[in-house]
Amino acid sequence: MLLFASALLSGAAQAQAQRRGPLVLAAASLQEAMNDAARAWAARRHAAPVLSFAASPALARQIEAGAPADLFVSADEAWMDHVAGKGLLRPGSRADFLTNRLVLIAPARSAVTLRIARGFPLARALGKGRLAMADPDAVPAGKYGKAALAALGVWGSVEARVARAENVRAALALVERGAAPLGVVYETDARASSGVRIVGVFPSGTHPPIVYPLAILRDARHPEVEDFRRFLLSREGKAIFARRGFPVR
Repeated sequence: MLLFASALLSGAAQAQAQRRGPLVLAAASLQEAMNDAARAWAARRHAAPVLSFAASPALARQIEAGAPADLFVSADEAWMDHVAGKGLLRPGSRADFLTNRLVLIAPARSAVTLRIARGFPLARALGKGRLAMADPDAVPAGKYGKAALAALGVWGSVEARVARAENVRAALALVERGAAPLGVVYETDARASSGVRIVGVFPSGTHPPIVYPLAILRDARHPEVEDFRRFLLSREGKAIFARRGFPVR
């Protein structure tokens, strides 16, 4: 009886594993759009992908540590380059996927107005508050934001007043709940939230191009990972992300 029960449990575990789709490690800013894509894929009678969201550097470190994942979608090329440099990508599977825009946000009820231009009075607009950003030393959204503010000549005036968040969604949350009067996030993050409004858009020339690359990981084992990758890069797949505001490549 015990052997029979054990066999049943083992068979159930195997069946459950087969029902799971590829494990996808994706940048935090992709949450809504990637969930949409996973549902669309599952609607085609595929096993639903398992999605894990975090800041790109955190995901890259998980991969380095041996996380049993199948696909990586980074919010910048640098962290994908980092993983590639460790020999952890499947050759020929990397592709640029999406782009985005960088915006300055405020709580939805805030009345602050600013025109983003060289030398604009960002520090004054903060009052006694802080500027919410993903970590500008490591996280893509924060690095893009720091580059933009430096190019506009205002980084020095706000550097000591940055509320460093672990990822762009954490920075968004600080502004949503009024813990920070202003923040720098991607346009798609702002569009996904009813708790903030866009104060202005940073000119694209003030920061490196925002590019989301994806790639299959070297040790990927799921038999459908290549099919899911192709779906994301297909016209149908990209249309899902475009509906969430991502310009596609």
